[in-house]
Amino acid sequence: MSSTRETVEFIREQMDPAGVVSTRAMFGEYALYLDGKAIALICDDTLYLKDTPGARALLDAPDTGHPYPGSKPYLIGDTLLDEPDTLIAVALAIWADLPVPKPKKQRKPKA
Repeated sequence: MSSTRETVEFIREQMDPAGVVSTRAMFGEYALYLDGKAIALICDDTLYLKDTPGARALLDAPDTGHPYPGSKPYLIGDTLLDEPDTLIAVALAIWADLPVPKPKKQRKPKA
């Protein structure tokens, strides 16, 4: 089952105060970006936040789960949707823990 567009928009709106928030459809589900860094996945209408030390420091015994078979465990963030201030703090902590994305290589023009 894939996520509904309504759920994705609701989560994105909750995250808006954190910075530039965007989503990208990937393999029938969605990746959530904050200021250019992928910080979460939205799969089966569930918010899965990347598991980083900064996020763990802000959450007491968070639930974890796998957004898709074979993935690393992620922090399940659905309960944070009712606590937008905590959600934003966790999102910013994850963002701070992640490296800057590598710039994409320019494609060579076809001859």
